[in-house]
Amino acid sequence: MAITRAKKTEVVDKLKKAFKDAESLVFVNFKGLSVGNTTAMRRALKEEGISYTVAKKTLARRALEEEKYEGEAPELPGELSLAWGKDPVAPARAVYNFMKKFPENLKILGGIFQGKYMSGVEIMEIAKIPTMEVLRGKFVNILNSPIQRIAIALNEIAKKKIN
Repeated sequence: MAITRAKKTEVVDKLKKAFKDAESLVFVNFKGLSVGNTTAMRRALKEEGISYTVAKKTLARRALEEEKYEGEAPELPGELSLAWGKDPVAPARAVYNFMKKFPENLKILGGIFQGKYMSGVEIMEIAKIPTMEVLRGKFVNILNSPIQRIAIALNEIAKKKIN
């Protein structure tokens, strides 16, 4: 069904506002994803503070052209949806997690990160960055490791002196 010119303008304006507010944006191909799975994904993304919408490629391109991002826009074959949020890594990570559940239906086509167009491969690498909690845990483990080794060494020395 055709969209009126006023509706197209409204959609482009909505997308432009979303692009300005977003720290990062992920282009997703969702071919063959069932309505139930799409709804579940939308709910999960919303819980993480990530917005998700389906858009016509021509309207998305029109909105992107006015933003003047660095680099070259990735190819966008098939159906297009967009995921964006305030956290620079969260949209890519969340879509990547759903992509692992539905590998035949979801595909990351590319995105925008820190004002630059990124390829699908680059966005996938960003998606694999651990969460802040995991990174903090690893950091604490690194700090604790030498202390733990010293305690083990002192314990072994104490055992030898007792025997």
